[in-house]
Amino acid sequence: MRHAVDLNKAYRLLNHGPTVLVSAADGNRRNVMAAAWAMPLDFDPPKVAVVLDKSTWTRTLVEASGRFALSVPCVAQARLVHWLGTHSGHETDKFASGGVQALAEPAARSPLVAGCVAWLDCERVAQPEQEGRFDLFLGQVSAAWADTRVFSAGRWHFDEAPDSLRTVHHVAGGHFLAIGDAVEGGGD
Repeated sequence: MRHAVDLNKAYRLLNHGPTVLVSAADGNRRNVMAAAWAMPLDFDPPKVAVVLDKSTWTRTLVEASGRFALSVPCVAQARLVHWLGTHSGHETDKFASGGVQALAEPAARSPLVAGCVAWLDCERVAQPEQEGRFDLFLGQVSAAWADTRVFSAGRWHFDEAPDSLRTVHHVAGGHFLAIGDAVEGGGD
C-alpha cells in the first residue's frame, strides 16, 4: 500500500542515497533508466538533481516533455535495475520487453515504476548551461508517494519490513548494496 508523502518530507525519500529509476514520457514514447547520481536539492519547494547523460533516450524525453519521475527500487528489483542500466531505450522499449510495469497513479504526470518503495513526480527546472555542461537536471517535486511498509510518518523504517524491500545502492560494475540497519544519532 502506498500513501502520499507531504512535500516538505519528500527529500527524505532520496536522502539516504539510493539508486533510482528515472522515467519520462512524451506522447506515447516513454523510457526508464537506472541512475546512481540523484539527490535531494531543496526543501521548499522540494527539488531534486539527477545526472542524465547526453546519449540517453530518457534525457531526450525529459527535454521534450519537461517532466520526469524518480522511482526508488528495492532489493527485490536488483536484477531489473541492472538490466535497465545496461540496455538502451534507443534500441528497445524497456516497458514492453523488459517487463517493467507502470504504476497506476492518476496524479502522476510521468510514468512510475511498479514494485518500487517510493516515487517522486517532477517538473523539470530548465538549466540549459548545467544540463549541457554537466548533464545535471533539476526537477521540482510536484507529488511524492511511498510504500507504507517501509516509509511512514516522514521516516524510513526498513527494520520492520522484509529485507526484499530495502533500497539498493549502486557501487560499481553491476554490484549493489542494500541499505543497512538503523543507527540512532538523535534528532528528528
